[in-house]
Amino acid sequence: MISEAAAIAEQTRLSKTIISVDHLPHPVKFIAGTDVEYDKETDLIAGSIVVLNYETLEIVEISTHCMQVTFPYIPGLFSFRELPPLLVAYEQLQQKPDLIVCDGQGMAHPRRFGMASHLGVTIQQPTIGCGKTRLCGYFEEPAPERGAVSPLLAEDNQEVIGNVLRTQTGINPVYVSVGHMISLATATDIVLKLATSYRLPETTRIADNYGRLALEEYKKSRSL
Repeated sequence: MISEAAAIAEQTRLSKTIISVDHLPHPVKFIAGTDVEYDKETDLIAGSIVVLNYETLEIVEISTHCMQVTFPYIPGLFSFRELPPLLVAYEQLQQKPDLIVCDGQGMAHPRRFGMASHLGVTIQQPTIGCGKTRLCGYFEEPAPERGAVSPLLAEDNQEVIGNVLRTQTGINPVYVSVGHMISLATATDIVLKLATSYRLPETTRIADNYGRLALEEYKKSRSL
């Protein structure tokens, strides 16, 4: 297992390889969402990837993988816990997506290399980070209307590391950042498009559902 110091060094090194301009096919046909589910009672973890039709948001394919956690709980290094099941789920997909929206951070991370960036750089595909909570940085609250945006700024140098996006009027915002091979403006527009009725994009909501189901089924199969 990689040590904490080595993991931090790898994040720092790989963060320099992130591409923060659009490298998307035209048109985008398939978009995916990821989620990782933890079992509260064991060390089991489930990675879930759902591929949707970009225009209709209908499910095209679902892939999940359950396994034991292989890296300890260390803030800022979650991707080393969550990447292994997601990579297996990704490799199982028959229909590879044009773009992946991750339930977590991309460059809005202390070392500018959260889960979305780690996944994107590893598989060399466009990824977006869309987190429910702020990991780092500061911002002014965006206006209460859907679509309002406020920049997320780094504490040390005021670098823009993401956008705070209000996806539904009067609801808490989400934190959007570049994962890999996409611009922040495009990532923000896409997350807003995907958040059709709820705070979170449909990609995340659907992946979360199937991740929980996969973990439940896996636990049942182990207890038989």
